Amino acid sequence: MEKKVHLIFSIVMSLFMVSIMSFVVTYLNLGGWTDQIIEKWLSSFVIAWIVAFPIIFIFSPIFKKAIMKSLSK
Repeated sequence: MEKKVHLIFSIVMSLFMVSIMSFVVTYLNLGGWTDQIIEKWLSSFVIAWIVAFPIIFIFSPIFKKAIMKSLSK
């Protein structure tokens, strides 16, 4: 069950963060709302999600353990 939770958490967290961050960066790079924003945002979203998902999946358990250890002192 823990592995399933971790997988779903990683998917949801990466989708949420990447969608917001890629939109903000695309919006700023294009200088505001343009005709191209959706197309550019979606292409940057796909690239960013391919990078973000494995990073979150791999490193979130490491960070969780380190935080739990530091808080239990």
